Amino acid sequence: MSSQKIYILAIESSCDDTAAAVMCNGKVLSNIVASQKIHEAYGGVVPELASRAHQQNIVPVVDQALKKANVNKSQLSAIAFTRGPGLMGSLLVGTSFAKSLAFGLDIPLIDVNHMQAHILAHFIEEDDFEKPPFPFLAMTISGGHTQIVKVNSHFDMKVIGETIDDAVGEAFDKSGKLLGLGYPAGPEIDKRAKLGNPKAFPFTKPKVGGLNFSFSGLKTQILYFVQKQVKINPNFIEENLNDICASIQYTIIGILIDKLKLATSDTGIKHIAIGGGVSANTGIRQALKDGEHKFGWTTYVPKFEYTTDNAGMIAIVGHLKFLQGDYAEQNVMASSRLKI
Repeated sequence: MSSQKIYILAIESSCDDTAAAVMCNGKVLSNIVASQKIHEAYGGVVPELASRAHQQNIVPVVDQALKKANVNKSQLSAIAFTRGPGLMGSLLVGTSFAKSLAFGLDIPLIDVNHMQAHILAHFIEEDDFEKPPFPFLAMTISGGHTQIVKVNSHFDMKVIGETIDDAVGEAFDKSGKLLGLGYPAGPEIDKRAKLGNPKAFPFTKPKVGGLNFSFSGLKTQILYFVQKQVKINPNFIEENLNDICASIQYTIIGILIDKLKLATSDTGIKHIAIGGGVSANTGIRQALKDGEHKFGWTTYVPKFEYTTDNAGMIAIVGHLKFLQGDYAEQNVMASSRLKI
């Protein structure tokens, strides 16, 4: 098998990015993402608009991925696609396209769990990037998900902690909306946090037992705080924006690190891998690096382009499943609430 060239075409359409990638034996040859700017005007993803945009983008994105990889459709070994979780309309576009193409080319079809893909992105063949050894703890943080997962092998994973309400990405975006920042607000808060005082405005961390997370209370706390201060000083946000962003980010990072400390204590595992769009946050990355010195962790962060929603991470799951002969049937259905 090692001498055989395995070409996987992967398709990702779980939310508002249409993505396609081509992989050969675990190495990404192309990774194309078409982002949908239309949602910025609404301050969040509009599902109906997202699915329509996927329909427009999927053919040119797949075509571009194949051309950039210099791979012909006849060379493909299998088609991998995101089955879920995600927005149902968006998932249906990618699922239908992948099923049709695999059927037309008479090659295997491989369904992929989006959340598993964020974790297994660490196993893409990349120079200067270490792969975490089994078992390890994975923290997946994104606009729709916040989870701590114990990973025993590529496909033996157990969720040991997750959010009971908002995800961490929502906490960033909704806080940013209160402050008049654009969507998505996470990158702007991260940028401004570097210029502010993280202890200027202390926010209370939610008290949630075990390894679960909660961010809705923090969001409400920030709302009431901002409303109160603006009544006193109408220019409060403008005059203190960097400090507010720094304080919000400091609190969110504290919540994440506290849960990771508890997870490593409970499991005895000190290898920690992160994934998901919010893992691009520089403050979170620095806090993890600091954890290596403070708590004896070994941390793993994938290449930036594999942290946000992309098809490269779908391709590596497809590659690993192909090696096991784990294929999907043509009657496979998308699932908006697919679990690890």
